[in-house]
Amino acid sequence: MTEMVYGSSPVAVRDPVLPRWWRTIDRWAMTSVFVLFGIGLLLGLAASVPLASRNGLEPFFYVQKQAMFGAMGLAVMLGLSMASPALVRRLGILGFLGALVLVMLLPVVGQDHGKGAVRWLSLGGFSLQPSEFLKPGFVIVTAWLMAAAQEVNGPPGKLISFGLLTVVVGFLAMQPDFGQSALIVFAWGVVYFVAGAPMVLIASVAGIVAAGGFFAYTASEHFARRIDGFLSPDVDPRTQLGYAANAIQEGGFFGVGVGEGQVKWSLPDAHTDFIIAVAAEEYGLLLVLLILTLFGVVVVRSLIRLMAERDPFIRLAGSGLACIFGVQAMINMGVAVRLLPAKGMTLPFVSYGGSSVIAAGITVGMLLALTRSRPRDRMAELFGRRRG
Repeated sequence: MTEMVYGSSPVAVRDPVLPRWWRTIDRWAMTSVFVLFGIGLLLGLAASVPLASRNGLEPFFYVQKQAMFGAMGLAVMLGLSMASPALVRRLGILGFLGALVLVMLLPVVGQDHGKGAVRWLSLGGFSLQPSEFLKPGFVIVTAWLMAAAQEVNGPPGKLISFGLLTVVVGFLAMQPDFGQSALIVFAWGVVYFVAGAPMVLIASVAGIVAAGGFFAYTASEHFARRIDGFLSPDVDPRTQLGYAANAIQEGGFFGVGVGEGQVKWSLPDAHTDFIIAVAAEEYGLLLVLLILTLFGVVVVRSLIRLMAERDPFIRLAGSGLACIFGVQAMINMGVAVRLLPAKGMTLPFVSYGGSSVIAAGITVGMLLALTRSRPRDRMAELFGRRRG
């Protein structure tokens, strides 16, 4: 009777969450990440055995830990990839604030683990590197501020983001962690550039970074030692760079064979910072090219999908996340082939490390969420075809 008098209200019919997610997600990028993690486990079977032997542990102790952390990182990635852009923004802001507090606590309660830099917090037998989680959160906050600055009567988001940049870089330099500092500055520059920053300002920031690098060289023995080793025309074959360079040369095109590599017994960081040297020695150039291709698929496909996006926040945040993911991989591999000075930076999803793989899962999960196809994008394509 009520329906006869007032009429029935239409009920919106929505697709189930999982089918809609599967239809809109960038499946090529997501598959590339799973393949990268699989390659990381494969290389871990070889690279982490010497470390376990030196520490008196089971041969595949570190591989099992990496599988556990990797499962957590991939689960976080899949969960975040289903989030809306608004939820990604909220989680990114909260994550940034939490990670910044932990970074500020490092000078008081942090540990160096014999690496010469106070970058880790010990939590119940596990080590946490807060700077890994700071990067995606910083990109989200920066994109949010710069997108808000484009609105009418919006806040001075660019100026506020620059203030946050100086605070973050200042605390990272205290560790010291100049590699992560450079990556944070790069991420801010990418977001600012996409937001329409003038080239004069970008050049000025580059000059400030160069001046900061010179100051770090004169003030930090740790930083100066790495730069001197990079600039030296001769590479000491007993250093990590020397071992890595020799392993890459020995690997050639097809590698020396599975399990036949020797660099993993000499390099203390063969399972983390120099994992690409193990890949090049045992599997050759073919596997290295595959790894490069997989990273390229994630970055290039994400940027292409973002080009059609009209929402400023999505476009800015997605570009920043894609670029820091790709550039971190470039830095790691560039150090191994001596194109860059040693940075102590992992290869996302491939290197061993709980903080690294979980933070990479957060980064790519947010990126997949922001690059999901939306009805607005489909309509734009449809109208474009009709006009054509």
